[in-house]
Parts: sequence; structure tokens; C-alpha cells
Amino acid sequence: MKKLKIALISPKGPLYRKKGGIFGRSLRYKPLTLPTLAALLPSEIDIKLTCIDEGIEDVDPNLDADLIGMTVITGCAPRSYELAAMFRRRNITVVLGGPHITLVPDEAQSHADAIVVGSAEEEWPRLVRDFVQGKLLSRYVQSPNLDLAGSPRPDRSVLPRRAYLTDDVFEATRGCVHDCDFCVVPATSGRRPFQRPVGEVFDDIISHGSKTAIFVDPNLIADRTYAMSLFKAITPLKIQWYGLATTLLCQDIPLLDACAASGCRGLLMGFESLSSKNLDQSRKGFNRPEEYETVVGRLHDRRIALQACFVFGMDEDDLGIFERTAKTVIDLKIDLPRFSIATPFPGTALFARLEREGRILTRNWEFYDGQHAVFRPKNMSPRELELGTESAWKHAYSLRGMARRMWHSAASWHVALVTNLGYRHYAHNLKRFYTCDLPAFTPNWSRFDDRSSVIASSELVQPSIRISSTAGSSR
Repeated sequence: MKKLKIALISPKGPLYRKKGGIFGRSLRYKPLTLPTLAALLPSEIDIKLTCIDEGIEDVDPNLDADLIGMTVITGCAPRSYELAAMFRRRNITVVLGGPHITLVPDEAQSHADAIVVGSAEEEWPRLVRDFVQGKLLSRYVQSPNLDLAGSPRPDRSVLPRRAYLTDDVFEATRGCVHDCDFCVVPATSGRRPFQRPVGEVFDDIISHGSKTAIFVDPNLIADRTYAMSLFKAITPLKIQWYGLATTLLCQDIPLLDACAASGCRGLLMGFESLSSKNLDQSRKGFNRPEEYETVVGRLHDRRIALQACFVFGMDEDDLGIFERTAKTVIDLKIDLPRFSIATPFPGTALFARLEREGRILTRNWEFYDGQHAVFRPKNMSPRELELGTESAWKHAYSLRGMARRMWHSAASWHVALVTNLGYRHYAHNLKRFYTCDLPAFTPNWSRFDDRSSVIASSELVQPSIRISSTAGSSR
């Protein structure tokens, strides 16, 4: 039999695509999805595999393949559908999976020969075997009894190491116990964390020879007992690692100390808002703005750098929120702040609420990238929300803002400099993806008439979003 030619593709939206995007190597680590799918391929089938991450290389329209699989997040869904249509016209079988497909399977079904709903550990190898036997189903759905134990280690060799800041990327758990209304994790992975046995995570790190590690788990401390076991297991490795957690970690001093002792040198936490009312409405009331300074201090005392994420456009936000937040992140000495626009992803409680209120402006998923307003905010126009978010980025990553934050950073000067410069570049190039001078939000506006038709003319006047020039950034 001839080799089965399989291509795995990770499409990207305009903001993060290699061709024309603004997300550089200094901010990009090797993804685990394609390496994981590659490792899951049935060993008894003779396969020639090609893996393409559109964040680092272009997709060849003449790609030679019998079967193409794509992993899809909401912001890249239009691009995925575009590629799928192109390949299907050439009679190539196309399979779609990933978070967006899990959120809207009925929509996705018409764009592919088959879809995978949920995780791929069991269904992807089953699909490939069915394809070889000529018995491909239109839909494969994850079993509720999925167990990550015994899953093969990701084959990280399928993507080039040099194209990323690092390939020391690992996953220990999947899912989260919380139910934040804007988060896709409860809708795609559920609220029961799936866990790889600690020993398998340990072996993966050892086999890869890693001195550093990035854990991509959405909430590494979701299960305290598991987290403590993991931290104790990796402590003897003397690695430096980075991951994601909630602010609740800093209320549990023994767990925090174990985290630091295990080599943690950086955490991403969703602070989300300076407003307790916003946090309560978002079902994230365990975040307490009055304790943010304590959170930063406790992390820095243990040499753990903080990447804190803030969301704009919630119902309590007014036009002053951008400057207040940007100044706060500098005053709090947050190592690496990130800002995004509240995005009601399909399948989330936030989407359902805004849809009931008639505030969703578009279902063109290309806008769902965290930097475009896809709903009508309560206290500002969509344009003011976009420009205000950009102004916060520029304020926090002004030279003065960077200097003040980096002076107190818990990260090494090299890491702090590279990452801050990376986000400074990002902040100063967001304008390439929407214009301030036209009623359009992006250069490709003509493709998205559904949103422009519902924006009142009063919202198209030039907004007055401005951060004082004394802070080192102005609009």
C-alpha cells in the first residue's frame, strides 16, 4: 500500500498569521496540539505527515494530502473554513476539530467531511483508522469517560524548534473548576479537570531534557491535591517553569510556597477588572481588586513574575477605565500586563446574555480575537472600546511605563526585556487591524456588513480616548 499522506494545519486569523500578522517569535511558544495529534496517529498505518502552523509559515494551496486535519479556535474559524473549502474542491478529505468546533458543531459540520467534538485522544486515531477502511463518519464525539493516562508524549519534532521562543511546552491538566461567564473552558472541557498522572508529566519533562517548562493548563491549581503532588514531584528537577493559575493561589501560602520551591518563575493570572461588580457579574468574584497589590507582592517575594490579564468593555466600564487600568498596572509593578476586549465566544454564558439583550454585533468569527468589539458596550461605543484598549496597551508599554515595571520585575532582565519589547511592538501595530479615521474597524470591512449595519451613526464620530502625554503615550 502507498503511504497515507496526512497534513495537520493550525490556521491563524489575520492578527497572528505569519503573513501580515504582528505576533512575533518573542511571544510565540511551540503549540502542543499538532505534536499531540501527530503522536496519536496509529502506528500500524504507514503515514507521511506534514504539519503546518500558519503562525510561522504559509499554507501551500497545492498541498499534496489524502487527509487534512485542522485545529480551530473561534478567531481563526473563517480562515479554517476558507482553507477547508479550497482543499475540498480538490477532493481532499478535510477534518475539523478544536475548541470552536466543539462550541458550534452544527455550524462546522457543513464545512468539513468530518468533525471531532471534544478532545482528540480517543477519537482522532479512531477517525484515521475509519478513513483508511473507507468508513469515515461525519462526526466523532469525545467519550465522557476520557482518561489522559497513558496518552503518548507529544511529538515535538513535527514543528521547527527555531521558529519559536521555546518548545519546552507541557500539559498536566485540562479543564477548570470555575465557571467564569466569558470562558470557553467550561463549555469545551467541562468543570472536572482531566489529569495526566504526575509521573507521566515528570517523564515527559525528563525525556525532553528541559531546563525550563511552560505549562499550558488553563488553571494548574484547579485541583489542590494534584497541584501539590506535581510541585513536589518536579522540585528535584531544578527547572524554571511558567504557567497559568488564579489569584486564589496567593491565598494558600503552603501551596504558593510549594509552587515557588518547584521552580515557578512566572504565572499568568486573569485579574480581568478593577471593578468588583464586573467580576461578580462575570462569576469571578473570588478576584478582589483591593487585594491585587498583595497578590503581586506575594509573587514577587518568591521571585515569581506576573503576567496579569485585564478585560475591557464589561458593563461597569466607562471611558476612564483604560487610563485607570494602565496606570494601575504600572503602580502595581506588574511584570507583563495584557489587555483584551471582552469577547462573547459562542457557547459561553456571556454570549447567551448579550444575545438575549440584543447586543451582539456580528457572528463573523474573525473579529473574535480579543482586540475587536463584537458587541455593543453599555457605556461607550464599539469604536471607543477598541481605541481605548489600544491606548492602554501603549500606555503600559511606553518607554517610561516599561522602565518603571521592569525595574521591579521578578523576571530576569533578559526575559523582561524581550517580552516587554515584544508586547510594545504588538501595542504599536494594532492600528494596522482597524482604522481610527473611517467608519470601518478593519481593512477588510467590506466583508463584514452585518456588523456595520447595526452600529448607530452617533457611534461613528471621532472618539475622545486619550491617555495623558505625561505618561509617555498619547493618542
